[in-house]
Amino acid sequence: MKALVLKKYNKLSWEDVPVPKITPEEVLVRVKACGICGSDVHGMDGSTGRRIPPLIMGHEAAGVIAQLGAKVWDWQVDDRVTFDSTIYRLDNEYTRKGFYNLSDGRMVLGVSCGEYRRDGAFAEYVAVPQHILYRIPDKVTFTQAAMVEPVAVALHAVSVTPIAVNDTAVVIGSGMIGLFLIQALRIAGCGKIIAVDVKPERLQLAKQLGADFGIPVDDDLIAKVKKSTNGRGADIGFDAVGIESSVTAAINCVHRGATVTLIGNLAASVNLPLQKVVTQQIRLQGSCAVCGEYPAVLDMIERGKINVDAILSTQAPMAEGAEWFKRLYDKEQGVLKVVLVP
Repeated sequence: MKALVLKKYNKLSWEDVPVPKITPEEVLVRVKACGICGSDVHGMDGSTGRRIPPLIMGHEAAGVIAQLGAKVWDWQVDDRVTFDSTIYRLDNEYTRKGFYNLSDGRMVLGVSCGEYRRDGAFAEYVAVPQHILYRIPDKVTFTQAAMVEPVAVALHAVSVTPIAVNDTAVVIGSGMIGLFLIQALRIAGCGKIIAVDVKPERLQLAKQLGADFGIPVDDDLIAKVKKSTNGRGADIGFDAVGIESSVTAAINCVHRGATVTLIGNLAASVNLPLQKVVTQQIRLQGSCAVCGEYPAVLDMIERGKINVDAILSTQAPMAEGAEWFKRLYDKEQGVLKVVLVP
């Protein structure tokens, strides 16, 4: 089969590789679409330490079942499926308590971090366990299904955040996750949503997708947020970037006693305005991946409650993947979400 292989840092090659062998509990999926995640783009240069070459990246994907393992049940060849990005254990205390995203020994498709290596879906075929599969509704396309994972990441962050009806939310970062966060927050009942980003075109898209205000990152950011919230600050904050300045901005944009949920993790560590967090009793929490949100996301896409098409910049042949990775890496204007097709 053909696959887009990270041969070494910043070098991707479309080449022949062996078709993955499946275990009795796995299925072989013929990939129909796979989205380029920001974590893949940032991992390509080695800066995150989670994409050690050689590796087939890709965890936002959809396709059809091509082969069944001997112990696979309730699935058939040619079923249209998408799948979780996290491969988790079933015989695990975290999974039993409903936190499979924290399962011991979990792996992420398309990630190699030293602890494990699991080839992903930038290929014609990928092997996945049956227990992470989800059926794609008839009205949802493969390309739309390839964007379920980032929507689920946003929805999970909203689900772990205490939200009251008509709360004001501030979202730092209007990239893909931030734009899905805005839509999920509107569904969750937020009354006022403030989008923050460095790019005017992303702020405009954020407003089209449900944000009430689009505020650029500048020296007056905190003052503008407070002006939009009657001088108080937001009730809840989300950082969808993951660098020191964005974490600090999220903390500074909320009022005393608020909750700030951290989703982005571009930087391995950051300095915090600790005194402000402590003296204002601000609750900081992380949100990791997804944990059961796929069925809800597929349903919301099918019913038009979540707009994934507005995020899509282009659908391109996977053979041209190296070029599109570079364009995303170079932060080319107008290129936000790229889905590759084998």
